[in-house]
Amino acid sequence: MDGTFDGLAAFLAVANHKSFTAAAAGMGVSPTAMSQKIKLLEQRLGVVLFQRTTRRVSLTEAGANLFARLKPALTEVEDALAALGDYRGRPSGRLRITAPRASGAWLLPPLVTRMGELYPELSIEICLDDAFIDLVASGFDAGIRLGNAIEKDMVRVPITKHSAWSIVGAPSYLARAGRPRKPEELLRHHAIRQRMITTGVVYRWELERQGKPMTIDVPGTVVVNDIGLMVALALEGAGLAYVPDEAIADAVAEGRLERVLEPFVTPGPGFCLYFPARMQEQPKMKALVETLKSMRDDLLARVRGATPKTKTTSTASRSK
Repeated sequence: MDGTFDGLAAFLAVANHKSFTAAAAGMGVSPTAMSQKIKLLEQRLGVVLFQRTTRRVSLTEAGANLFARLKPALTEVEDALAALGDYRGRPSGRLRITAPRASGAWLLPPLVTRMGELYPELSIEICLDDAFIDLVASGFDAGIRLGNAIEKDMVRVPITKHSAWSIVGAPSYLARAGRPRKPEELLRHHAIRQRMITTGVVYRWELERQGKPMTIDVPGTVVVNDIGLMVALALEGAGLAYVPDEAIADAVAEGRLERVLEPFVTPGPGFCLYFPARMQEQPKMKALVETLKSMRDDLLARVRGATPKTKTTSTASRSK
């Protein structure tokens, strides 16, 4: 029965609207996704439920029989949902959030803990994944990503103005290979290189000198697609890594990693919470947004507080 109930909901929507487009809009999915749900249901049941032409959608005999038998059950479900009126306005149910591994690991624990204290009837499920996730197709309510990676039709709530990154190496590596003082010297170093999950391209390091952007393809024999593994390799002295500050703040504070080329590291887009517009008025989403806004300064301080208070050059923010 896996997936059948979802398919039945789609079937009832199309049967009621007599239109795949209208049914899709009502369920907040694309017409293509709605058509796929019906196709999978028909395959599971072994019968054709709709007759489709370019102008109209109508039920087959089998579809009409199924609709007639399901409609009373649908009325029961609607009555049961109406009985939940007392709970309207109170965040409840399940809230599913996706976020990148490194940023999710520092941002979400205090946020989830506060949400649990304020809204005990709300359960929260977190999925950390560096790949970009289609919220609607994957069944998530909200996500956290860099602002420039978010679709334009999503509602955004800024979390950070910039994302802070650093080039780091272990003391053992820097003692062996030397400390680069200017970007060109990176060409004589070994990089722990990153293959971007979203594009499949090996990342070319983005730097800046006197306000002018520059990219350097730092040589290296190791390519990975996970920030945590990059940090682990850097700690072992395998080379230099270009990683988010939240992933290396503790290691830097403890002296196990050291920053290099700080004046040349460029600021980048900040993190945002994002979600479909149809979620905007749901109590659980309102609760998430309000809690996030109230904690924004505290969340930023978690990363900044872990960064050593060392004197830097004129570049105010070591963010990328």
